[in-house]
Amino acid sequence: MEMNQNQIMELLDTLYAKSINGIPKVSQPIDVLANDYLSKNNSIEKAAKQFINYQVAKCTTSGFVTGLGGLITLPVAIPANVSSVMYVQMRMIACLAYMGGYDTNSDQVQTLVYACLAGISIDQIIKQAGIKFGTKFTTAMVKKIPGTVLTKINQKVGFRFLTKFGEKGIINIVKLVPVVGGVIGGGFDLVETKVIANRAYKMFIKGDFSALDDKDDDEIIDVDIDNIETPADKSNS
Repeated sequence: MEMNQNQIMELLDTLYAKSINGIPKVSQPIDVLANDYLSKNNSIEKAAKQFINYQVAKCTTSGFVTGLGGLITLPVAIPANVSSVMYVQMRMIACLAYMGGYDTNSDQVQTLVYACLAGISIDQIIKQAGIKFGTKFTTAMVKKIPGTVLTKINQKVGFRFLTKFGEKGIINIVKLVPVVGGVIGGGFDLVETKVIANRAYKMFIKGDFSALDDKDDDEIIDVDIDNIETPADKSNS
């Protein structure tokens, strides 16, 4: 199955809206989910790490990803496990952005969430636009990213996913990262999800947008799926 770049962006936009607003009877709006963790921890960092631990552990549950399939209506026909994986990963990124104080309703943050999911570098695009780029990126700086820069980032995101989807067929999106540990829970790649979680933590909790690419796999957080504390309401997605 082949997709064009416009279809990919439409897919991402649909998943983002569902990530932010939640899915009735399935997942809460992102602000409710984030504030639940923030209210139970004495720092944003602790809240973010607990959230990531729970999300990654939950994704290893047998049938979790498959159970989401069919509940997510998308503009293009892709396998249910693929759409579910992308939804969960994007929602995780968006929740961390909200915890970090970013406006998840803004075009800027939406584009940065896409960049995080795709694993593309934005620093060169930012620099080429004449924006001073430091190791610490603040919420105020994000608000000033112009639309022309967002367009360039989105083009790069679209091309990255177009390349991945088109290599051997969209079904292989769940096998893009050849790692030990493999695919679990109906197509969920645990290691890839941990890499994305670390990337999102760097960006939105630490404000470090300087090294965002596929080699960005340094463990900033240690996700221990065997020994975690979960919130009282375990139905949160």
